[in-house]
Amino acid sequence: MRSPAIAIRVWPAWAAVPGHDFIAFALCWVIQMAVIMRGMAAVQHFERLAAPLLLLVSAGLLWWAVQESHGLFGLWHNTIALQQHTNPDGSDRFAMLFWPGLAANVGYWATLSLNIPDFTRYARSQRAHMLGQGLALPLTMAGFSAIGIAVTATGLLLFKESLWNPVALIPRITNSAPLLVLAMLAILLAQFTTNIAANVVAPANDFINLAPRRISFGTGALLTGLIGIAMSPWLLLEHAGAYVFTWLGGYGSLLGAFSGVILCDYFLIRRMQLDVLPLYLPEGHVRWSWRALAAVILAIAPVMPGFIHAASVPGGIVEHGTIWDRLYTYGWFFTCLTAVCWLALLALPSLLTRGARAGQERGLP
Repeated sequence: MRSPAIAIRVWPAWAAVPGHDFIAFALCWVIQMAVIMRGMAAVQHFERLAAPLLLLVSAGLLWWAVQESHGLFGLWHNTIALQQHTNPDGSDRFAMLFWPGLAANVGYWATLSLNIPDFTRYARSQRAHMLGQGLALPLTMAGFSAIGIAVTATGLLLFKESLWNPVALIPRITNSAPLLVLAMLAILLAQFTTNIAANVVAPANDFINLAPRRISFGTGALLTGLIGIAMSPWLLLEHAGAYVFTWLGGYGSLLGAFSGVILCDYFLIRRMQLDVLPLYLPEGHVRWSWRALAAVILAIAPVMPGFIHAASVPGGIVEHGTIWDRLYTYGWFFTCLTAVCWLALLALPSLLTRGARAGQERGLP
């Protein structure tokens, strides 16, 4: 949804065009649909095109921050300006924002953690998959987060304003038209690749699974895009706090319950032994588990009052809330752990029966 702002920065007259916000949104939607409807190969080529530009712009912003801070030590010192330890009423601001912020950040990645097989299936080997997930992804995320903190701190020092959005910051740094176009193009491509990978690939595959003979990957992607429009994403992004603490925290809490069920089923119930073949056979013994559904419902029920309260508060942060509000601040962590406990409890009779049967087969009393 930054596409209208990007267009205005590159071409100021764009702001005078009637309906420019939705024109830019529609154009970006069409481009992304055109890419993903051509299949995963087109997505991979698009990612390869965007990655170098994004790295170049990020490195440029970091270099600017270091130069303006007179070295790395000065840059480190500037980050102190971002800290605000207490609220006006004397309460601890860090404690109030840390857990809901952490839960929202985990919720942001919860989608990809559940559908990561949509991407790891293309890994050349198990070693490549492990290196990507265990080394490359955490280091890349930490690196970009550090760049964001450093650049925001430097911008706050120079412009007396917290400019965390690169679309607002870059025009303050340079007036060079070629640099602005390059930077804005990189930001736009970063949005495209992130949205396609994180929000379109997984539901497109889900639609295929509903009717494999009738729904192709392109059709599933198109259905996903249409549903995305119907959800009115511009309303979700009207307020940054509401987006982080209500939207990300809310669906992160829901996905935490699913993650807990998957973890408990794989490690505790199935003992890391999966029968994969029936998943791909029409006559395979794959059925719904009432225990899993019950565990999900019981896990998310305690955080629902807090979610509803947060959704009704501007900014999504409830100060001096009840116990239900505090449970919601832990979001993904609470629902994941709770789902593990509930599924283990509901599956305990069958686990005991299986253990007794295994003991009899071994001749144990």
